[in-house]
Order: sequence, then C-alpha cells, then structure tokens
Amino acid sequence: MDDTQESGGTGGGAMGGRKDMPAPVDDREQNWDRIVDVLVVGSGGAALTAAITAADAGLDVLIVESTDLWGGTTSISGGGLWMPNNPLMRADGVSDSEDKALKYMEEVIDDVGPASSRERKQVFLRTVPELVNFLGGLGVQWVRSKDYPDYYPDRPGGMIGRSLEVRPFDTRLLGPWFKKGRAKASGLPVPLMTDDVWEISRAWSTPSGFARGARFVFRTLGGLLRGKRLFGTGGALTSSLMYIVRNQQTPVWLSSPLTDLVQDDDGTVLGGVVTRDGKTVRINARSGVILGAGGFARNAAWRQKYHGLDREYSSAPDGDQGSVIELVRRRGGALALMDDAWWGPSTVGPDGRVTFTLAERSMPFSLVVDGKGQRYLNESESYVDFGHHMLERQSVAPSVPSWLVSEARHTQRYLNSSLLTGRKKWRQAGLLLRADSLTGLAEQMGLPPGALEATVERFNGFARSGVDEDFNRGGTAYDNYYSDPRVKPNPNLGPLEKGPFYAIRIYPGDLGTKGGLLTDAQARVLREDGLPIQGLYAAGNTTASVMGRTYPGAGSTIAPAMVFGYVAARHAAAATDSGARPAAAVA
Repeated sequence: MDDTQESGGTGGGAMGGRKDMPAPVDDREQNWDRIVDVLVVGSGGAALTAAITAADAGLDVLIVESTDLWGGTTSISGGGLWMPNNPLMRADGVSDSEDKALKYMEEVIDDVGPASSRERKQVFLRTVPELVNFLGGLGVQWVRSKDYPDYYPDRPGGMIGRSLEVRPFDTRLLGPWFKKGRAKASGLPVPLMTDDVWEISRAWSTPSGFARGARFVFRTLGGLLRGKRLFGTGGALTSSLMYIVRNQQTPVWLSSPLTDLVQDDDGTVLGGVVTRDGKTVRINARSGVILGAGGFARNAAWRQKYHGLDREYSSAPDGDQGSVIELVRRRGGALALMDDAWWGPSTVGPDGRVTFTLAERSMPFSLVVDGKGQRYLNESESYVDFGHHMLERQSVAPSVPSWLVSEARHTQRYLNSSLLTGRKKWRQAGLLLRADSLTGLAEQMGLPPGALEATVERFNGFARSGVDEDFNRGGTAYDNYYSDPRVKPNPNLGPLEKGPFYAIRIYPGDLGTKGGLLTDAQARVLREDGLPIQGLYAAGNTTASVMGRTYPGAGSTIAPAMVFGYVAARHAAAATDSGARPAAAVA
C-alpha cells in the first residue's frame, strides 16, 4: 500500500507480520523512525520478487523507490525471462535439465571471477523451477516463448524454448496505483507479448506473420470489449508482481531514495536512511536490506569513466543513476564488471528517443557498415555481441555510429519500430537518408567513394549463394528467428539491388548496465576481501551479473534478477528464523 493508504506502524506481510519477533525494548530504539524486518530498495523485477518472497514468509516488508514511478527498467522491457528447465517445459514434454543448462552456461559464459562462479550458476538453475512455481501459486500467469532459441543454440547444451513471459495483465486490477507505474508512463499500452514480435515484424510479407498480427489485433479488441486494460511485455510482468505486493499489503514509498546504510561496529547492516517528503527517515531492518535499485545506465559521468562513451544511448529510465552502487561502495562493497552493459544496437529519433533495434537489422535486404563503408559483424547476432563488436570496431574504424543500410523490399515488407513515429519526421531531421542509387546514398553518408558499392557487391554474392563467408549471418536458429522464411536460400540474406536505398544511424545502446556490486550465491553483497556484508543483499542490475559478459538467451537480464531477489529474501527469512540476525539494534 502507498503512504496515503498505509495504516499501523509497520504495515504487514501476507501473514500480517512476524508476531513472534518482539520489538526492541531498549530505549535506544527511538533512534529509529521505523522498524521492519526487510527493507527492499527499488521496485523492478528483482525488488518486487524479493518483497513478495519476504512477505510470504511472514516478514514485515517496506519497499522504497527513489523515483516517483514504480516498476524500474523491468516495466519497460520485453518482459522475458531465460528460465532453463522450467516447469512449463516439463508440462509440454520438452526435455531439459539442470546439467544440460549448466553445460551451456559454462560453454558460453567466460570466467569473469566470482560474479559468474559455477556455484552462482548452479544456484540460479536450481532455483528457477522453485521460483516459477512459487510465483505461479500466487497468481502469476506464465507462458512459454516456445519458439525463442537460446542465443547460441549451436553450442553444447543450447536449445530452443527456455524463455518465459507472463500473459497480458489487466492493469485495471491495480486501480489508481497503476497510474504511478512506469509502464503507464513509458510502456507499450497494448497486450503485446515477446513471442509475438518475431512474426509481427514480417506481418506484411508472410502468412504466419499476418496470422500472428491478426491474433494480436483480436487479443487487443477482445480485451477492450471485455472492459479490460491489457498490458503486455514488461508492463504485464511488473503489474502482475505489484498486484501480489498490493494484496500482501506491503507498503511502497515512492520518491524515497536510500541515502545511507546504518552499520554496527563489525559492519553488519542494521538498516537504512531514506529521504521522504524532504525528511530523513531512519529505518531498522531486522532481517536485512535487499537492494534491487537498478544500475547506472543514465549516469553520464560513469558511462564516460567505465565505458568511454561521450553520451549514453540507453533504454533504461532516467533514474538509473547508480547512486545505491556508489553508496555501498563507500561502505566497503566490492564492484565488478563495471565496464560492461546489456548492449544492443539502437537508433536515436528526432525527439531524442532511443529505440532498441532487433528484427530490423536481422531481416534480409539489409546490412550494417561502419564509417568506412565496410561490414564488420553478423548483423543477426545477439544484441550484446553486436554492442561489443561495435565498440571494439571503433579502435579500427569509426563505428559509433554505424549505418543500417537497406533497400526497397526491406522497407515494404518488414516493420521498423524506430520509424513508427513517421518516416517524414526522420527524413526532415536528416536521420533517415534516402537515395535512388547506392552511390548517391554513400555520398549522403559521407563514405569513401566506391566503398559501399564494393561492400554491397560482395554481400549480394553471399545472398545469392546462401552463405555469408565473412560472418556466417543466418547460420544458426537464433539468426533465423528474426528472418523471412520466404527468402531463399538464406532467410537472413537478401541482395541490396532495388532502389530506393535507405540508411539510418545506429548506436551502442543498452537495456541497462551489467556491472555493480559483487554478490555471492546467497545474493549477499561481498566486501573487497570476499567476505559478505552481513544483513545486506542485492540482485538485478545493481549487481555484477551471473551471466558475465554475454547473454545466453532471451530474458537473461530479468531472470537472474528475480531469481536472486527470491534467493536473497529466502536467506534473510532463514537467518531470522535461526536467530542469526539481531532482534534489537543500536543505531
């Protein structure tokens, strides 16, 4: 419940709070303005999952969010979760196992130190079925993205269909609280599902794409006729979680940033200091503080320091400033992977809005070149790999920005999400270039004479033979996921030969940063010496990712965020039950 509806001193969880834990009787208790069991910082997937889990265990929980909107980056994401060996797979008769998924993770995730340790991978995989069943039992309606491949399906242990998402959610169930959500302010107000996108992107060119588009339209109209306000993707996921939080009567404070931690002499975290309505509020968290406050994607100084970017091209919310990471660093927390992010090629529109580029670059009749007019990557590869390659290329040739070059058939057949605001606006702003010839287009792009024409000639040969001899585009099931099966012999390759030709700049965007606090397999924040800071947990983009520098499959950001949010809350609850955490605390 929010501050206008909250009643009582400590709110309450699903079981009305821990009646078996008496409040401290020492008069020094008055140093605290509020006493709870668990203080959860943030309101995205990691934080909401942690809050739900702790409340379900009977703990008093308080959620504090630094911005005026709840939902975090999760609420404006695709909403997918990479969940190997999940119960829905087993129900569908799809064979997977923890060992198979671990083999895959070990194969594709390089050793980056403790963040991606074998133990953390094992805990992640072991917890997936438990979390899916737990949230499903509380009302989350899971759906398999059964056609979505792992991003390296040809590697040992790779397969298709491990990702999950939730059904479109009727946000009317949240009442006026939905208006305070980031999905309402910035999300997509339609019941779109992640598993729709790959076919809708070619709705005008293939029967399956048209059929998927029709189902989406009927789903939208059906919701409206039934008086529902259906949201899909990340908005559906965070709304489903917030609906549980509201039913558990857990208080949520918006515009209430965490500004400090309170620790005892041995470093154990006793609580936090929050700024609310211009006042300082000291909160005793008897079972622990769980951080799910996002990363630092919108912190310009840090993006320059850690990533060498003069500006960021992030899809993350403005509040993603890394303040909690810095706070804990000052308190002794170790950092890792700060130089990396959940990269992905993105466009910048006339209004400055950043749009993640996914299917557009993978479809046939298009290619990507650097500032010298040369290809340098597989345009259909995973977005994290694309981002890494774009940044690496910068040391050889100007590649920020690069150019997505396409021809008439690409424009006529495939959806370009960047241009939904209108091609005319993009043309007028000089952001969408158009010419009747490749030579004319290259002149507008400022490329060396003849470079683009030579690149396209070589590429067209690959398109006709069906084999990309330079970068193997179209060589895996993941590449083919965003493709046109009508194009032969390779559904990702199509010659650029029919004008008019187009070019649009693409930048190293991201879904958020993937570096942050170093945590162990129990989601406890670690110090520089490798020991845990007692009473302090973290999950999501506040932490260095268990996925290391790669992206094993669709939803590799949100899945570990929610899994380790769950793990953190379970560990805090177990510590409380065992008496490992102090019942009374001195500030």
